[in-house]
Amino acid sequence: MSWDIVIFSSKQKINAVEEVEEELLVEIDFNAILEKHFNNITADKNQREIKGDNYAIVYYADQEPVSNKVFGLYGEEALFVLISVAKLYDWQIFDTGNGEMLNLEHPEKNGYSNFQNYLQHILKNTNN
Repeated sequence: MSWDIVIFSSKQKINAVEEVEEELLVEIDFNAILEKHFNNITADKNQREIKGDNYAIVYYADQEPVSNKVFGLYGEEALFVLISVAKLYDWQIFDTGNGEMLNLEHPEKNGYSNFQNYLQHILKNTNN
């Protein structure tokens, strides 16, 4: 089970996903940008995976530019890897683990621990 985040490309400073103004979203080619920054991407049809020493990032390639993309993260380090790219392109990240937009300058307050607690709860209830 992955910890999911959503990356937005927008002209708007997004404080909450409920406030996203669609006309300010900017469609980009996430695939090309990610391929430029990561040489460790594997492909299986339209699924892509970026693997690192202590993390993996899974996403699906789009056929055309999009303004936002969902990423499945495995390992907290995956978030910090994506943040380094997000800063270069002025992307914004919504963390489903805590239901908040991340402060990319202080990403230590993220929802990874919430996700881990949820995962443990699910696993515990599944095994009973």
